Amino acid sequence: MNHILRTTIVFICCLIASSVLAQEGDYSDRIEQLREAREQVEISEKEALKMEILDIEKRLEAGEINSEEAQRLKQEAAEKRALNIEDRRQMIDREIALLERNAGEVAEDPEEEDNVEYIEVDFGFGEGSWVHWKSDRDFKYDRRTYSDLVFAFGLNNAIIDGENLEDSPYRLGGSRFFEIGYGWRTRVFKNSNFMRINYGFSFQFNGLKPENNQYFVRDNGETRLEEFEFDLDKSKFRMDNLVFPLHFEFGPSKFKEYEDRVRYSLHNQFRIGFGGYAGINLGSRQKLKYSENGDNRKDKLKGRYNTSDFIYGLSAYAGVEGVLLYVKYDLNPIFQDAAVEQRNISLGLRFDL
Repeated sequence: MNHILRTTIVFICCLIASSVLAQEGDYSDRIEQLREAREQVEISEKEALKMEILDIEKRLEAGEINSEEAQRLKQEAAEKRALNIEDRRQMIDREIALLERNAGEVAEDPEEEDNVEYIEVDFGFGEGSWVHWKSDRDFKYDRRTYSDLVFAFGLNNAIIDGENLEDSPYRLGGSRFFEIGYGWRTRVFKNSNFMRINYGFSFQFNGLKPENNQYFVRDNGETRLEEFEFDLDKSKFRMDNLVFPLHFEFGPSKFKEYEDRVRYSLHNQFRIGFGGYAGINLGSRQKLKYSENGDNRKDKLKGRYNTSDFIYGLSAYAGVEGVLLYVKYDLNPIFQDAAVEQRNISLGLRFDL
């Protein structure tokens, strides 16, 4: 319990630091991006003009238009691109001035939240080229459920009965986990967004790297570590799980009311969630790299390794908007019928995209 308490304290300290840094650097980074985009406006428009002129020349050579028509089209294209440069620069200048005047606290455009999607792409016209479109979908007056792609990674290890985490037989920095899944976030109360339920499914990949030239063997129904007969360059054990997490999430949000809808925004808002997960083990595998009589060998061993079939545990996350510190702890033992039980624990970063 002392080690769990220490892990929790480190978790909270990192959270406070990340929250402060996120608030300080948010709008200044956006202003810098806008200034860089402004410098690329003329380059991108001139490149686009070149493409239009080449297209007009091809039409002229193909006999689709005459020389007078080609000259007129070139003149129109040049005038259009000149106006584009002027207008785009003015738009960027106004946005920079708005951010500076309000220290980044600018009310969001309702159209931007629900009806317009932006993607920054580069078609060879230089950085800062933008493509945007409007969706024709109907608005819901009040959206209570949102969805996110969930992505997480970080350090992985095991808590062993009767031993300290510092005495773990697995590398503290070399053992890692990876998680990817999909989640839904639903508001609990009708007129308040302070409490939400976050649920979904995830694929978890928990890795352990034994130290002291050891690897896992199964003997008489028990899985344990033994020393390998050759010098190991790499020893890695991985467990693949499918789990269904459920968290109760708390945190403030910005209430926004428009003519045709209301929204609760989590933009730049603190979030914290507590809950757990349950699922099944999909399989386990072990990878060994070593040299035998001067030959490099790679063994990939697949098997159950007597790992628990049913996975369940506790998890929590906290952070600002979609960048979160994340901790999870398996309540089920890693190996069934083991003489000494050990349980998986992970600490890392989670992103709700």
